[in-house]
Formats: sequence, structure tokens, C-alpha cells
Amino acid sequence: MAANWSQELHRLLKQQNIHQVSFVPDAGHTALIKLCEADNELRAVRLTTEEEGIALAVGAWLGGDKSVLLMQSSGVGNCINMLSMLSVCQIPLTMLVTMRGDWAEFNPWQVPMGQATQPVLEEMGVLVNRADREEDIVPLAEGALRIAYNTLRPTAVLIGQRLLGAKTFDN
Repeated sequence: MAANWSQELHRLLKQQNIHQVSFVPDAGHTALIKLCEADNELRAVRLTTEEEGIALAVGAWLGGDKSVLLMQSSGVGNCINMLSMLSVCQIPLTMLVTMRGDWAEFNPWQVPMGQATQPVLEEMGVLVNRADREEDIVPLAEGALRIAYNTLRPTAVLIGQRLLGAKTFDN
């Protein structure tokens, strides 16, 4: 299932003239990351922490390029202070966030940040939409990209764990 929406998101990123995709490797984004890394027209940047992705996005925007940041919900907690810069400085960025800590989570350590992800993003001025069905991902991502770059503000699309599938100790 992930391959279909990942391919559609990859096409959308190119259609919307996104030139930089940054990420901390994440199982939920694996197919999209592979597509971006294989694409010579996109600059795929591996990060050591998600907040570096915000700094890269600011630099890309100041240099005239659009970017997106891929991360897991736990990474949002690493970005809280940096998120304030996006709103205050009117820097557009769309974040595609795979969720943990919600539907069928097995790991108790993922629950607090998973439950806090949307409220934290909204408190930091990020416009948030949530996709819990595969058919919603691309339209919500397109809307998030358009409002981000048309109105100079940060946006996020949360990709629900029910859509991604529940992780277990085996995967």
C-alpha cells in the first residue's frame, strides 16, 4: 500500500517544484525516501535530527527553493523551538509526518509524543491536516503545499498509524 501513495506523493513533489527533501530515516516514509534518493532532480538530505530539516528548509527558501521535511511524530518533539521561527519569519514549509503513538501502538514510549503531535504543531502556528485513508494523502499534501507556499506559513500532514499499519516487535 505504501508504494502507491509514495509514488503519488513523489509525483506531487515534482509537480509542485519541490527541490529539496530532508528526512531522518523512517520506516513509514521508506518508499518515498527511496524514490527521492533515486531522483536526480531532487536533493534528498539525510538528517541526524529533525530540527536540522527546518534549518535546511529556511536556507532553501532564502535561496529560492521549495522543500519538504519528512519525519515521524516523535521528531516533532525535536523541532518545537525551530518551528516558532517558521511562523515568526513567514517561512513556508510542508512537513509530512508519519504517526506513532495512536491506533494499535505497541510501544508505550511512542504514545505521549504521538498524542501531543497535532496540538504541539498547532500551538507553534503550523496548519495541520490528518490523513487516515490512503486516498486522502495526496490531496491533503497538495493543499498543504499550496497554502504553505502561497501564504508563507508552515503546514503539516499527519499520516495516521491506522493507514500505515500497526508496528509490532517483529517489524
